[in-house]
Amino acid sequence: MEAVDVRGRFVWHQLATRDVPGARKFYSKLVGWKTMPWPLDPAYTVCHADVGPVAGIMAIPAEAPAEMPSHWLQYIGTSNVDATAEAAVRAGGSVLKSPSDMQGAGRYAVLRDPQGAIFAVINPENARPEDIGVPPMGTFSWHELATTDNEAAFAFYSGLFGWEAMTRMDMGPTGIYLIFGWKGQQRGGMYIKPADAPMPANWLPYVFVPSADKGFAWATSSGGSEMLKPMDVPGGSRIAGIMDPSGAAFALNSPAAAAAQAAAPKPKTAAKPKPQPKAKAKAKAKAKAAAKPKAKKKVVKKAAKKVAKKSARKSVKRAPKKKAAPRKKKSAGARRKK
Repeated sequence: MEAVDVRGRFVWHQLATRDVPGARKFYSKLVGWKTMPWPLDPAYTVCHADVGPVAGIMAIPAEAPAEMPSHWLQYIGTSNVDATAEAAVRAGGSVLKSPSDMQGAGRYAVLRDPQGAIFAVINPENARPEDIGVPPMGTFSWHELATTDNEAAFAFYSGLFGWEAMTRMDMGPTGIYLIFGWKGQQRGGMYIKPADAPMPANWLPYVFVPSADKGFAWATSSGGSEMLKPMDVPGGSRIAGIMDPSGAAFALNSPAAAAAQAAAPKPKTAAKPKPQPKAKAKAKAKAKAAAKPKAKKKVVKKAAKKVAKKSARKSVKRAPKKKAAPRKKKSAGARRKK
C-alpha cells in the first residue's frame, strides 16, 4: 500500500481544557462529533466525524501553570519530526516538547514559531488521503495565523513544509491577508493581528459545518462567547468566530449557498397520486368492462348455433334418398297355394 504524503497538511487537532465532560457535550452538539475514549488511554477523548477521527480532547495537566488557558493545538504533518524540529530552531523557532513517540499516534514534537505562535508536528502512524475540494462536514476546513509579521511567518513555515503563497489579498486598514497552500489546494491564511489585540500570535482552526449562522447562535446561547459575528468571505462562504465555554478560541465555516445546496441530500419526493375517478364512474367502467366479454361470448355462441343449423340443413338436402328395395315376385307355387 502506497504511503500517504502528509507533509504540510493539518492532520490532527487537539483541545486542551479544564472541563473535558463539558467540552465533549458542547462540541458534540455544535459540530455533530461522536466522542469516545481512546482505547490506549481512556482519559483521552477522540472526536469522530462521518469520515473518521478528526480531533482529540485532553485535560490540561495539573502541573501546568494556572494561567494557561484552554486552547486548540494544530498538528502539521511531516515525514521526519526530528529534522523538522531542528530546521525550526535554525529558522528562529523553538522547541517546547522534544520529539518523542506516542504509541498508536506516531512521533511528534511541539514547537513555537519566531513570532510566538505554538504548533505541533507529527509523523502519524495512520493517515488518510487529503480531502480535495469541498471538505467533509465536521472536519477542519481552514487554518488561520494571526501574527506580528505575516511575510516572515510565511517564510518560516514555507521553509519547513513547502507551502506556497497562493494569493495576497489587500484588506485595506487590516493589511494583507496571505493565503497559502500546496499543489493548488488552499490550506489557510496569515494576517497581521491588530496591535491592541491582547492575545499573542496564534493559530485558529475552522470547523466545517452546514450553517455558521445557526452554529454561532447555538454556541453563544450555550455558554460560548462571541469573537466574530457571522459574515461572508470571498467565494461566498460564511464564517463566525467563537470562544467555547472553557475559553478556547475556534471558528466555524459553512459553504456558499450553491455548494450547500449541492452537498445537501435531496429529499425524496413522493409520487403525486393520480386523480381517482368518482365512485359512480368507476363502478360504471367496471360494469362495462365486465359486460363486454359476456356479450361477446353470447354473440359467438349464437353465431355458432346458426352455422351448425345451416350446415345441418345442407347436409340433409344433399344426402341421396335411399331407394326402396324391390319387392320379390311370388312364385307360381305360392300363388296357387293361396
